[in-house]
Amino acid sequence: MDNTTIENLRNEYKAASLSEKEVTKEPIKQFEKWFKQALDANMLEPNAMTLATATTDGRPSARIVLLKGFDHNGFVFYTNYLSRKGKEMAKNPLVSLVFFWPELERQVRIEGTIEKVSRETSEKYFLTRPKASQIGAIVSPQSQEITDRDLLEKKMADLEAVYADGDVPKPAHWGGYIVKPRMIEFWQGRRSRLHDRIVYKLADKNTWKIVRLAP
Repeated sequence: MDNTTIENLRNEYKAASLSEKEVTKEPIKQFEKWFKQALDANMLEPNAMTLATATTDGRPSARIVLLKGFDHNGFVFYTNYLSRKGKEMAKNPLVSLVFFWPELERQVRIEGTIEKVSRETSEKYFLTRPKASQIGAIVSPQSQEITDRDLLEKKMADLEAVYADGDVPKPAHWGGYIVKPRMIEFWQGRRSRLHDRIVYKLADKNTWKIVRLAP
């Protein structure tokens, strides 16, 4: 592809604006408002978010995961504890999340610390998953090298037979995490690249400072 074609890819953002007077005092309330609007827009997987982690020596990695819940405590997702991200989060609990909702010309960036949710919470959510997804969580040694896909397919078929008439137990290596935010930025695209960026910074345990950043 000609690089000039890529260089000329751009959109003029004009869907909405965002001011300090419009946002709520609490960032989770503001996120709830925007997330509902993303749901109402019938977007494909509005709960998809980029999770960025890093090793203790600063080597970053990022991937898409799915938000499965949020409240005043933080943002919850589920994954394999033994995956690359799981191993990195075990050693370095500082993470970042990014939501991008292009139909609304919006981004939300979150920085914070991560903790595992309780085993009871993980087990409760695991029971709501489709059986195939439950078995898949057992089958896949996530992030590890494997010789071919056939190994996964065979193990999947074997376990589907084992659990055909029974419940699938949650594997010990799988469960939930909660990202406890220290900073949340709400980004609204605007004309001429003069975007609106409203940031909540945690001043103390219950107080958030609201500031505007230059685009």
